Amino acid sequence: MAENTTTTTSVQTIHIKPARSVGGWFSTLVIIFSIAIGIIIFKFVFGNPANFINNDPNNHPIEEGAGKWLGLFYKGGFLVPVAVGLLLMLIVFCIERLITLSKAKGTGNIDVFVQKIQLQLENDDTTSALQECDRQKGTIGNVIKEVLRKYREMQNNKTMDKENKLIAIQKALEEAIALELPMLEKHLVIIATIVSIATLVGLIGTVLGMIRAFAALATSGAPDAVALASGISEALVNTALGISTSTIATVAYNYFTSQIDTMTYKIDEAGFSIVQTFAEKN
Repeated sequence: MAENTTTTTSVQTIHIKPARSVGGWFSTLVIIFSIAIGIIIFKFVFGNPANFINNDPNNHPIEEGAGKWLGLFYKGGFLVPVAVGLLLMLIVFCIERLITLSKAKGTGNIDVFVQKIQLQLENDDTTSALQECDRQKGTIGNVIKEVLRKYREMQNNKTMDKENKLIAIQKALEEAIALELPMLEKHLVIIATIVSIATLVGLIGTVLGMIRAFAALATSGAPDAVALASGISEALVNTALGISTSTIATVAYNYFTSQIDTMTYKIDEAGFSIVQTFAEKN
């Protein structure tokens, strides 16, 4: 009687050295320092007495020069340092993402790298393909290197059938991507949150400024069109800061997600090519 044999895929730990990314403490420090710096800018730059008539911050801003605009920002109220802090956070996180994604792409052109891997596998030269991954580095190099290791392992495996070998290679690709993807997407949630918060902070500051402007106008007796216009312009400072920050954050978020999608597509393309090559040659 023939004995039934069950083929199982071997379990292998995926060892990946991800492109360097900063730790969780980084985002906390950025948030704290950004708000602190926003407060300092508000008090000592926007609130500089030289920006106001008679050197009095409680007075109107001067009529010309940089002091006119700096003083106007100061008149925006206590939410201005929060808005400035959000803008500083956005700048820092954008710089960090640019550096991280640049490292994740590796040292060479991604398309050229994928073509070299495909050519070397066509020539059954997995050793050169692995060396190419070491030269490429970054997320793409790390992921493809793990897939190639599984590729070589499956070539030397005489106990598994072809279908299970293909499944094992595909699984290695998926696991490697799953380990790398969180690093690529890190801090994007903060940028996405800034999109909403910056707009809301700007609108809240505008509403509070308008309330103060109309309250002052109501208690001053006869309507004063100049005072009303001045109060409205001061209130709109918050809107300008909030919407500007939100716009930049939206563009940055879409850019980074687009870069990550492109990188993931290239990894999938190279992984699919590896699986297809194995299916054809084994």
